[in-house]
Amino acid sequence: MGISTPLISVFIVYCYKSDLHEACFIRLWSEHFCLCRYAVVTGANKGIGLEVCRQLASQGVVVVLTSRNEKRGLEAIDELRKSGLSSEILEYHQLDVTDPTSVASLADFIKVKFGKLDILVNNAGMLGATADIDALKAAGFFDMPRPTEKQTLSYADMLKQTYELAEECFETNYYGVKRNVEALLPLLQISDSPRIINVSSGAGKLSNIPNEQIRGVLSNDESLTEERVDEILKEFLRDFKEGSIAEKGWPVKLPAYVVSKAALNAYTRIQSKIYPSIIINSLCPGFVKTSMNGHTGNLTVEEGAARVLLLAVVPHGSPSGLFYTD
Repeated sequence: MGISTPLISVFIVYCYKSDLHEACFIRLWSEHFCLCRYAVVTGANKGIGLEVCRQLASQGVVVVLTSRNEKRGLEAIDELRKSGLSSEILEYHQLDVTDPTSVASLADFIKVKFGKLDILVNNAGMLGATADIDALKAAGFFDMPRPTEKQTLSYADMLKQTYELAEECFETNYYGVKRNVEALLPLLQISDSPRIINVSSGAGKLSNIPNEQIRGVLSNDESLTEERVDEILKEFLRDFKEGSIAEKGWPVKLPAYVVSKAALNAYTRIQSKIYPSIIINSLCPGFVKTSMNGHTGNLTVEEGAARVLLLAVVPHGSPSGLFYTD
């Protein structure tokens, strides 16, 4: 049902005379006249991110699909449209989460286009290493649920883990999420049901970090702060550059990836305390068949995305600050 022009005029005059802040005006407008929900999904040109977009849009949520590569992102949007989803609920915006200017551009786009944001799915991520997937498969690397340090080191020639890749991994998996949240937070606070879902990994379990002191810092919610998490990441990079991660008690299998996801889980808990009105959780979608693992997972992207979707649509009052994993 449409909204009459006189009713709109009365509403605007009321807000003007009440001297309401712009954010309050948008919140009231959204609550009373707009039933639309808006979502941003990062790293969404393929895999879990693309399927999350598909499932959200299928439920009538207006989805902004983002990707670092614009050509691939537009191709993904076209794929969704060809599958039968309406163009009216699909938007695209280029986003490089490692670039503050790109993140700010997305925030401006959302503000102008929609005036608020209801769901933020931080899905963009990278492995922090390059690998010969075929060689690893043949060697049985992916068949080991919890390889020992000796087993892992025996595969070192198949995994290229450089300092530059470790930095890029942190910039994407951890700092990229922080940039997104900080830029989009004002728009999420306008929503009457804001949700942030940080796509993490079972690799981010603290049990995967041998260093007891690091585990202690990341598990102590009373003293945990963003600054302390940042210090841990800097310490890791120093040790990585010195070639001492094994002797310092860091993980040796995909170390940057493990530490970045552990940091992301810690950040999720920190933010949930600072912003209790926003339901913020992280999750491992499961061992999903994606390009990151050479499609060796045991779950489909549809199954992994469905887990993300559950957290995107949880009702008001649901738990916040949790890490959901198998």
